[in-house]
Amino acid sequence: MKLSRIPEWLILTACAVLMITAIPAHAMQKDPNVGGAAMFPTKNIVENAVNSKDHTTLVAAVKAAGLVDTLEGPGPFTVFAPTNEAFDKLPAGTVQTLLKPENKATLVKILTYHVVAGRLSTRDLMKQIKAGHGKAMLKTVSGGMLTATMSDGKIMLTDEKGGMATITIPNVYQSNGVIQVINAVLLPN
Repeated sequence: MKLSRIPEWLILTACAVLMITAIPAHAMQKDPNVGGAAMFPTKNIVENAVNSKDHTTLVAAVKAAGLVDTLEGPGPFTVFAPTNEAFDKLPAGTVQTLLKPENKATLVKILTYHVVAGRLSTRDLMKQIKAGHGKAMLKTVSGGMLTATMSDGKIMLTDEKGGMATITIPNVYQSNGVIQVINAVLLPN
């Protein structure tokens, strides 16, 4: 069959399909809303997080810990980002105590325990869980370990103290990584 005999509409359709399949899935994803604000994949982790009404405590903690420059850096990073509700589950006074200058080292350790080097989508995490026969061990920037598992189709993270968090809003892509919103604060040993 000669190309001249192929209808133009068929050629254009085939070209469109090829172009769409060449675009990464995260680039086609609509900018998700987190805390009432659109999260733009062209902005970095901090630029997006400051707009989320659900992450004001996390942003305050990142500022108090002096981690803004790091999380605005090239990364890439995967940040397991606890919501304000997650911080509210901690014992009364914990957040206020951690935000004090004399507790900066502890705050840094807790926050960097929520960060893994690289860009891990939930698909990547599921592959690692499957390869690990039901669990994936994730080394955090703080040097600690998180254990990722699946339960009822959701990705669960278990910290070194046995605390658990669920990814509630997955794959919030950033220019320098990805945010996985979680419903609990993870604590290192």
